[in-house]
Amino acid sequence: MHSILAVDDSASMRQMVSFTLKNAGFTVVEAVDGQDAWDKANARDFSLVLTDQNMPRMDGITLTRKLRESPRFKTTPILILTTESSDEMKQKGRAAGATGWLVKPFDPAKLIEVIGKVIR
Repeated sequence: MHSILAVDDSASMRQMVSFTLKNAGFTVVEAVDGQDAWDKANARDFSLVLTDQNMPRMDGITLTRKLRESPRFKTTPILILTTESSDEMKQKGRAAGATGWLVKPFDPAKLIEVIGKVIR
């Protein structure tokens, strides 16, 4: 059973993502922002991290960078799911170590397909 850390400061977006992932058979742990996600990531292992970019306390790119610095998350897929679609932001995400970049609003089937491709 794969577990996914879903990070978004929007409660409705967390619910949509959680619902989609749970229906696909994943265990989901939700985090309200990057700092919350960082705390939860240090408490257990995840098969994948799905994070928003624009959040209070710690944004998605900073979270990605911090996770990549941790040996436990060196190879964990990290997907950034955000309204940000500029090439500049995508490059910052890649530079921080993000595995992929998805733009909101997301297509649930496409999200599951992408996760299926990157998860081990």
